[in-house]
Amino acid sequence: MASPANKPLSFIDAFAGCGGLSLGLKRAGWECRVAIEKDTFAFETYRANFLVDDAPLRMTWPAGVAEQAWDIAAFREQCRDFVDQMRGNVDLIAGGPPCQGFSHAGRRQADDPRNRLFEEYLAIVDEIQPRAVLIENVRGFTSDFGRGMPGEGRNFAAELKERLSTTYETVDTILVASDFGVPQARPRFFLIGIRRDIAASLAVDSFFRRLKGTASRFLASRGLPLGTTSRDAISDLEVGRAGTIDCPDSFGYKAIAYGGPISAFQRAMQQGYGRQPSDTRLARHAPEISTRFADIIRSSGEDGRLNQVISPELRRKHGLKKIAVRVLDPLAPAPTITSMPEDLLHYREPRTLTVRENARLQSFPDWFAFKGKYTTGGLSRRTEIPRFTQVANAVPPLLAEQIGECLAGVLRTG
Repeated sequence: MASPANKPLSFIDAFAGCGGLSLGLKRAGWECRVAIEKDTFAFETYRANFLVDDAPLRMTWPAGVAEQAWDIAAFREQCRDFVDQMRGNVDLIAGGPPCQGFSHAGRRQADDPRNRLFEEYLAIVDEIQPRAVLIENVRGFTSDFGRGMPGEGRNFAAELKERLSTTYETVDTILVASDFGVPQARPRFFLIGIRRDIAASLAVDSFFRRLKGTASRFLASRGLPLGTTSRDAISDLEVGRAGTIDCPDSFGYKAIAYGGPISAFQRAMQQGYGRQPSDTRLARHAPEISTRFADIIRSSGEDGRLNQVISPELRRKHGLKKIAVRVLDPLAPAPTITSMPEDLLHYREPRTLTVRENARLQSFPDWFAFKGKYTTGGLSRRTEIPRFTQVANAVPPLLAEQIGECLAGVLRTG
């Protein structure tokens, strides 16, 4: 049965993080019933952007559910009334289990407890029976785990599709965010599932072809180009343009002063805001580190290795053990950002990027503020999600909005 055109479609955001997926879906006209996120820093960001009175896209938190960070298993156990009430009454459950155990960017471990969280996703889907499911994860989600590792040969994507197949007709693909106007390559696994009792009347198999076919028109309607470069995204945040200010939330730090947008993308990020963005705190690089970065930026440009890991010779020259360091190419979308600030250097200035610059590369608007620690280290990396990690883990809102519009169109025709 088709949903009335004037009634907002509803979703639950599981593993919501800081809210990139929620932001995109809400911009596409969807209504969020609840967001489930375990980390207190990430949920603090979610609350600051969606649950305060003056939030641009405010959501109404459900009565009877504590407004707090929730582990998904605890949520299912302690919020039974809400879960039972939602059964058959939600259009979409969206989200992606934490990706660290699947990622090629880190050590892939089949027995990482975070990998088991996709079982919780399947459980809440089974309990609520939404009309559709949307799952996002890293590209490594589709790969078998390596020989000699615990869980050898396990492919989470194949297992997920098999487990969903009794109730949902699914289609999946790898989407590259830069194909949808995001100034970052970011290849990611996406799966759409439509409940079988309604799927027969819907064009499920053609979903991703339809999505890709509408990208240019969608971006043009918002005054955005299809190919947005790093410079398009962050050139208005260069220190050399407007200087620095004292960082308002970190004593002893400087932040980038804002001089206004230059490009169409920057104007879109500033739309409805029009002032100094938050999260522009600069790292406190020692002079010798800045000198090293300047040489790496210059040498990488001369070697034609922008957006690529720096050369072994350059690593040896500067005594760097870290392999994944890259210098941004100003004339191309950024490579996939990570939770480690030192992985990516500015294309012109001898420094790492700020949280806001990373957020721009993810297509977060400037009004969207991040909360919690900026970074963390050691064992805390397994239990805390600071600002840089919140940004890196998010679904780009610009891509999420296009998926939301396309999925709404499909569901309303059935």
